[in-house]
Amino acid sequence: MNQPDPLLSRGMIAVMIAQFISALADNALLFAAIALLKSNMAPSWQIPLLQEFFVIAYIVLAPFVGPFADSLPKGRVMLIANTMKFLGAASMLAGLHPLLAYGMVGLGAAAYSPAKYGILAEMVSADKLVKANSLMEGSTIVAILLGAVLGGLLADNWLAAALYIVAGCYLLAAAANLMIPRLVPSHPVAAFAPMTLLNDFVNATRKLMGNSDARFSIIGSSIFWGAGSTLRFLLVAWVPVALGMHDLSTPANLSGAVAIGVAMGAIAAARYVSLYTINRALPAGVLIGLLIIAFAFSSNLYVASMWLVLIGFCGGFYVVPLNALLQERGHETVGAGHAIAIQNLFENLCMLIMMGIYILLSRQQMPVIPATVAIGMLVFLSIGILACLRIRSVRIV
Repeated sequence: MNQPDPLLSRGMIAVMIAQFISALADNALLFAAIALLKSNMAPSWQIPLLQEFFVIAYIVLAPFVGPFADSLPKGRVMLIANTMKFLGAASMLAGLHPLLAYGMVGLGAAAYSPAKYGILAEMVSADKLVKANSLMEGSTIVAILLGAVLGGLLADNWLAAALYIVAGCYLLAAAANLMIPRLVPSHPVAAFAPMTLLNDFVNATRKLMGNSDARFSIIGSSIFWGAGSTLRFLLVAWVPVALGMHDLSTPANLSGAVAIGVAMGAIAAARYVSLYTINRALPAGVLIGLLIIAFAFSSNLYVASMWLVLIGFCGGFYVVPLNALLQERGHETVGAGHAIAIQNLFENLCMLIMMGIYILLSRQQMPVIPATVAIGMLVFLSIGILACLRIRSVRIV
């Protein structure tokens, strides 16, 4: 049995460093890949297709990455995942099409996700687990901000250097993974039988979705992350039209404004919302779609930044309580690990669908401002209907 370490042990610091560097590289690589597509004169609809190639691995591998992470020391799983990310970045440097190379990075990210969260419970005691999660989320948000800003800046000025730096970051993250103690696997599977694992995942999904609270949380958080992913790519097309700026640094910085808002909303949610008052988060969720519509008509950088911070704030205030609710209900039903894997599946399916809608609008030559309004209306109606059903079910009970 693994003995949990203090919160800031050598191993825990190695986990945080590896996560920070890997997340920074993920976000920088996105803007480098966008710049590479633009330099290759690729059709504009291929830019949002990057996200489709990235998330498909999460969907296809959802039944298997959890057991894989539990069958090996999680530090070694993270090492394997960062190595796959490095190969994706190196392949992009070597001339592989950015869509295919970014898909390889998605394979590594899909394997990395359950390991980075699952290792926390193995490294710290239960009374420090919330703080450990807070450290993980805090470092990830900072990495998203820095990665987006640095990625946009480097992609605008020195694209080859951006790719070399990203590849180097993945190697640094892998080196940090080697500093993580070789912990005993928590739940090794007797045999890696794909059909058995698939049937187990299907049964767990049915059981979890049969719980009204878990179902509400999964659908609600999936809509949010689908909207957030689509908004990030909308910014790349929206900035030149609305603000007349043709660099990648501006949309990268604006996506950072959303991340700042999410962090602020998460802090507010921790103070004002609990599992017993979860419905307090619903108005913020409904507002996300309306704020996206208002943002679409901005024509000033500072006004646009204000709208995006507000979108992020409402998103953080809305999604953090839903995640907590799912962890609790998942622990009671199918286990927290299964719940995270199922949530990842639905969130990435929603990203796939919403990005697909945006790609379809883009291919139909719809101007970016009406397309942004359409996405905002879709989010408003989706979360609005979900909120009405939630309130109605509570009243019936």
